[in-house]
Amino acid sequence: MNPADLRYSKEHEWLRMESDDIGVVGITEFAADSLGDVVFVELPEVGATLAQFEKMGEIESVKAVSDLFTPISGEVLEVNEGLVDGPQLVNESPFHFGWMLRVQLSEKTDVDNLLSAEEYDALISAEEA
Repeated sequence: MNPADLRYSKEHEWLRMESDDIGVVGITEFAADSLGDVVFVELPEVGATLAQFEKMGEIESVKAVSDLFTPISGEVLEVNEGLVDGPQLVNESPFHFGWMLRVQLSEKTDVDNLLSAEEYDALISAEEA
């Protein structure tokens, strides 16, 4: 159901490792569908330091405003500027064009604290039940 090459947080964010210490972060399709139409995304600035599972921003939909939590610790290298003018990319393509941050990990072991695709699928199945 969810891409097997990603790792997932219980808060419905994903991590795709691009190298040993660079990862891309976004929210899952489950989260995007649950939120409804996304109208605004607030993300940290380039250079900001993130701590695993801490708040990294907010996402606003037609239904509600929700906090975003970072699945890893590190420094923000890049923010998806396309979300400023096109926040709906989060709904249309959560695993590709709707990515949020590129981060240089400060703690590579953070990845071990995340769920596999199989574990995440089980989590969302339980939430839907």
